[in-house]
Amino acid sequence: MARIKFESVGKRYPNGYVALENLNLDIGDKEFLVLLGPSGCGKSTTLNMIAGLEDVTEGQLTFDGEIMNTVPPHKRDVAMVFQSYALYPHKTVYENIAFGLRMRKYEKAEIDRRVRDAARKLAIEPLLERRPEQLSGGQRQRVALGRAMVRQPQVFLMDEPLSNLDAALRISMRAEIKQLHQAMQTTFVYVTHDQAEALTLADRIVVMQSGVVQQIGSPDAIYERPRNMFVASFLGNPPINFMEGRLTSEGNALYFERGGLKISLPLGMAERVKAQAGQEVVLGLRAEDVVETSGPDHGASLAGRVISVLPVGSDQFIEVEVEGVKLFLRLGKEYRHREGEQATLYLNPNRLHLFDKQTTQSLLWD
Repeated sequence: MARIKFESVGKRYPNGYVALENLNLDIGDKEFLVLLGPSGCGKSTTLNMIAGLEDVTEGQLTFDGEIMNTVPPHKRDVAMVFQSYALYPHKTVYENIAFGLRMRKYEKAEIDRRVRDAARKLAIEPLLERRPEQLSGGQRQRVALGRAMVRQPQVFLMDEPLSNLDAALRISMRAEIKQLHQAMQTTFVYVTHDQAEALTLADRIVVMQSGVVQQIGSPDAIYERPRNMFVASFLGNPPINFMEGRLTSEGNALYFERGGLKISLPLGMAERVKAQAGQEVVLGLRAEDVVETSGPDHGASLAGRVISVLPVGSDQFIEVEVEGVKLFLRLGKEYRHREGEQATLYLNPNRLHLFDKQTTQSLLWD
């Protein structure tokens, strides 16, 4: 069992800096939770509190109901993997993986069994007699994972573990970490600023900004129903497009308008935002939510000048100026418009997001 609970937890430094404010978070046993946000948002502080490397200055942190605020790191059953790998350069891979077990006075046979079992699962058995300088970045990261695995901790903590790897290797290592979680059946808490890692790995994501939680939910829930403009903009590649405009009504119909652009809102959406009729709002449109031909679900249109066309293999990113706003969109590779041409694209109004211009909060969030 490893259920971790933060109750009104804060972290304030003597100079008055607030790194974390009023964190309420319940991490389930065997859950894979990802803390996501930009640098300085409080995610590493949260992870370090779980590890005991940062003091809790406000509130209460518990493991399975036991208060951990003052419990030292070595008495918490956690293992941590850092982005720097933190391997001993003068020790072999075997010795690096075995080091923590030797410090805890495990029997030699048990150490050997655990080290070789971890090496087999991570496909690094042929590397056991090498030193870190003889390894690639991906191999070093596997060794760091192995060192944490052999302790068989209740909580597995990872702080930006893939940030030093190249793009292709990061993708393969994500799959390995996900398989590792499934095999170990242990609580994982993972820190990253990479939204692709969060969407790929997490059971739930905690999006943070300036020490405050913005939204907690499954990857799908956060991507499809962002609570505010910050959350909407932090997930998605390319980022979501924003366009300021006004909600207008004609009879029972409700529209988003900006200049000559007029989009009729679906009935369900209109019902939820009808109180904002006449107000300025921000429309959110994700890059993938446009097509080149109209259809039953894609009746609303956008017309504008193509600024750029960027082929990226199976897709093309295009930049289109619509009513003075540049939209970055994603279409299939068969897209034929060229720079400078006028283009008309179609969207599904049910896929739109609407935000309050003043508060930046979603008008559609439950």
